[in-house]
Amino acid sequence: MSGRNDAGGPQEAGPDGTHAQPDRQAADFSDRRRLRRRLIGTLLVLLALSAAAAVWLLLFPSKPAQPFDGLPKRYTYAEAKAPGLPKLHMLAVSPDDIVLRADKLPLKQIPAYGINGGFFYEESLLSLAVTDDKPANGKRDAYGSGWFNAKYARGTLVWDGAKRKFSVQVVSSADELKVSDRSDYFAQGGVSLNLANEDIWEDRSAREHLPFAGDKRMRSALVYNNAGQLWLVVTPASSTAADFRAALLAGVPGEGREGIFLDGDGSSQMNADEVLLPGDGRMVVQMIAVSAAE
Repeated sequence: MSGRNDAGGPQEAGPDGTHAQPDRQAADFSDRRRLRRRLIGTLLVLLALSAAAAVWLLLFPSKPAQPFDGLPKRYTYAEAKAPGLPKLHMLAVSPDDIVLRADKLPLKQIPAYGINGGFFYEESLLSLAVTDDKPANGKRDAYGSGWFNAKYARGTLVWDGAKRKFSVQVVSSADELKVSDRSDYFAQGGVSLNLANEDIWEDRSAREHLPFAGDKRMRSALVYNNAGQLWLVVTPASSTAADFRAALLAGVPGEGREGIFLDGDGSSQMNADEVLLPGDGRMVVQMIAVSAAE
């Protein structure tokens, strides 16, 4: 016999004589609520984890692996910033650990610490870069090899290993270098900084054809002092040659400082554990590297 509900409509009885349909509907509804709560809870947990991960990455960003990671660290890193002048990133390196190399790559792809070297055009090196009478980018006396400061006599930083002494010599080729032992020196060409000669530096740099001296560009330099320290210096800030030179005078430590401008603008690049300065990512022909030899 069929039962009827309170409103007088028919109601189907279960096998035991009870009315089961409303109970099943209530159970299904309760299950759906529990499932929805679990889904919402899971989504909230995932959102919280994502937010925590984002905060962690902002506070502690991961450093991408570089080809020079894990090399022996034969340099001391420093920064210098004087009011109104570009910030300098500097590596102090022993002259015994300098390697002039020509990989023809952006520095960030080279497994070495250091900075960019001299001027170049396509794959030809236009600045002198010689170690023990061996040019960095080819054969002795060959164009683009690093044996010459192409076209102009230019300031060239020279380390005389036998005398343990730096100098800047204005030369056109490695044949003109004055060193005490041709098997114990290195020479890197650029343009004279004349840090000790405030009244003449602009005229001398013009004679040596420093490119874009009045433009604001990224810049790099080599500077030594009387203590025998050699500083490899790059600024990623756009600056004139005058402002960059003033920053060197304010920021590079020591007495008797002298040195050379190196190539600039997008070629101004540095590899260091503390900072990676890629310039504009362009290929540079030559690098002033820190030795990794044991």
